[in-house]
Amino acid sequence: MIRRVKYTGIDFKKYADCLENSEQRKYSASKTFLDITTDKKWDLLVYNDYEAVMPVPFIYKNGIKIVHNPLMCQQLGIFSVKDDQKINEKFLSFLQKNYLIRVYYFNETNSFETKLSSKKNFILYADDYANVFTRYSPKRKRKLRLDAEVIENSEIKEISYLEAKEFIEQHVVGLDKEHDALALLKTLEAFYSLKHLKFSAFYYHHEITNMIATYSDYHTIALLGNFNNKKYIKMAGASVLIDHVIKENIGNCVFDFEGGNLPSIEEFFRGFRPELKPYSVIENSKKVLVRDYASFVIRGKILG
Repeated sequence: MIRRVKYTGIDFKKYADCLENSEQRKYSASKTFLDITTDKKWDLLVYNDYEAVMPVPFIYKNGIKIVHNPLMCQQLGIFSVKDDQKINEKFLSFLQKNYLIRVYYFNETNSFETKLSSKKNFILYADDYANVFTRYSPKRKRKLRLDAEVIENSEIKEISYLEAKEFIEQHVVGLDKEHDALALLKTLEAFYSLKHLKFSAFYYHHEITNMIATYSDYHTIALLGNFNNKKYIKMAGASVLIDHVIKENIGNCVFDFEGGNLPSIEEFFRGFRPELKPYSVIENSKKVLVRDYASFVIRGKILG
């Protein structure tokens, strides 16, 4: 039996235990991560007594509750000791019958009988760095061989949130609304204050040319942001930074690239020779939302 539990009714101890022991374990489903990225706007679908769980983030648009994965939260989905396609189908059916869905992302372990769209993600699994580096593409290895002048005048530093904020404000791309940029910075600041997030910067002649933000939890290092000064794009500072973090952590941690759907980003990530890990998604247009809303109103199925 699947039931919906509102945020205030969630047994967070049972929820955490279910996540910790699940086959699909993901840092992005933790209470800490969800509370920050959704501002505590998420329900939980529960199978029996927390044998399986599914967090459902939402927003309100004109007073209407709509399921929408938050910014920087790539994958959620169903979590259980063993991924079970039949149980996953029950969760999927409950979600679709009871919620208006704009965007919902499952995790790469969830399997379904129903045909769903998918997105790409890339992951490097824990291994000796020497083995990982050996698998890098020839092009990526060339990028990492910096010119002598660059080596002489460059360095990698861990920087503070305030230093990172200034660089992000100057060089962020891909966010088409001022609100999105503010939400990004607010989320990064919250993760940083909880010591889950680090900012690594590549300096050339004492100027930051590239910076990455990495989130650490659940034996995973996730690339949450990659920010670059376009003037220095050919210097390969981003490659050097990612390789540096991989080198420091891959012996004990998974490195999650958190994406790869844009052709240019996919090509960049593939240079590190990670494993392709597609995950299922539900994405509906505004037109479909309007249609579904009318249907839900008629059936009295809108959840508050």
